[in-house]
Amino acid sequence: MSVLRNVAVLLAGGVGSRVGLDIPKQLIKIAGMPIMEHTLGVLDRHPEIDEIIILMAPGHLDAVHAMTRDGRYPKVSKILEGAETRNETTKRALAALPEGEDCNVLLHDAVRPLLSEEVITNCFKALLTYQAVDVAIPSADTIIEIDDDNTIAQIPDRSRLRRGQTPQAFLASTLKRAYEIADQDPKFKATDDCSVVLKYLPDTKIWVVDGHEQNMKVTEPIDVYIADKLFQLTAHQQFPQKDESDYRAALEGKNMVVFGGSYGIGADIAELAESYGANVASYSRSATNTDVAKRADIVAAAADAGKRFGSIDFVVNTAGVLPRGELASVSEETIYTATEINYIAPVLIAQEFFPYLARAKGSLLFFTSSSYTRGRRGYALYSSAKAATVNLTQALADEWADQGVRVNAINPERTATPMRTKAFGQEPSHTLLESKAVARASLDTLIASSTGHVIDLRRIDPIQEALDAAAGN
Repeated sequence: MSVLRNVAVLLAGGVGSRVGLDIPKQLIKIAGMPIMEHTLGVLDRHPEIDEIIILMAPGHLDAVHAMTRDGRYPKVSKILEGAETRNETTKRALAALPEGEDCNVLLHDAVRPLLSEEVITNCFKALLTYQAVDVAIPSADTIIEIDDDNTIAQIPDRSRLRRGQTPQAFLASTLKRAYEIADQDPKFKATDDCSVVLKYLPDTKIWVVDGHEQNMKVTEPIDVYIADKLFQLTAHQQFPQKDESDYRAALEGKNMVVFGGSYGIGADIAELAESYGANVASYSRSATNTDVAKRADIVAAAADAGKRFGSIDFVVNTAGVLPRGELASVSEETIYTATEINYIAPVLIAQEFFPYLARAKGSLLFFTSSSYTRGRRGYALYSSAKAATVNLTQALADEWADQGVRVNAINPERTATPMRTKAFGQEPSHTLLESKAVARASLDTLIASSTGHVIDLRRIDPIQEALDAAAGN
């Protein structure tokens, strides 16, 4: 292990003109929070990082101070204004490092929010042997070099080419020395920090750590959409592994309300939470005569739970109906029932329980369905309501972030529940998620710090599943 301190530098100095918005791209919200806050969270949680310095675009430091004011990111030591260029911004970061002692410095783009803990760890490990480290991935495309007349000059061997990412990591004294020499060159120009070391300290070997395709840079408008979908696919994978003591520490003595808690996923959530010491109040039409589509019943449930517990930390809504049939032939009664239970109910629950959740800085959890991404024949009412629930989740996460209330949605693959059996009959068990697995993922989501997430639950890794499908496996 290195005896040097590990200092991470979050580079957020860009303005992001290509995304077409009037705020820096690092402040665009995806999955419930600004892009750079996702990145900051990754750095702050890493056990080997001792300190974080943030370089922010001029005129936007207040946004960063707001993120860090409540102490959520205790490793942040300095918030500084970035410069006009990447290299000048790096130099400001180096100048902010403690004088008189060397350290390891890891520089990372704020708009790469899907950085993995493994890549950071491997960078610090490489610094035990090398003084400069880059992160890169193989190029899947053939790279061509062109002449001034726009014709091909050469085609390099793709097997030797890599696409550079961040972080880049250095012994601080090495990077400082490279910039000192570069400042003496009137023609100095570089696109990143490794290129400065490569050019001005040519005898210094730069080790390359394997990056990851998911460690994408949000640059173009479509990148915002892609990053948001990647967060959806990987959100549950990002939750730290927990043992029984972790769940008990997070849930014991906490108070939870579950709608639709008499059977299926709702009952499993209630049972699992109680096993870890939580106090749970379950409400359903069958057990408590609670109709989630009626405000009066939601008000009564909130009053009952408030009286029993005094405070409410978690609220879960699993209540729903699954109407099937072509829309042209669906009765008016079915239209109203499906809309009221599948969409109006989440709205009413959110309104009536917000005061409780705001006082407790608690968590609200909805359930959606994979059909929200694309309406399917015979499921028009259900799909459209679930799409509305996703938008509600994301909007409330934004609206309630300042009050510390977290709002997320679980999007489970086909799950073995009584509602599904009623609609589809008996299905092979190996094709369905287990309800108890969904319940545990629900607890993970409720106690996590994230908000605005739509969390996909699959029997296998969804990204690997997509890659296998593309490869014909």
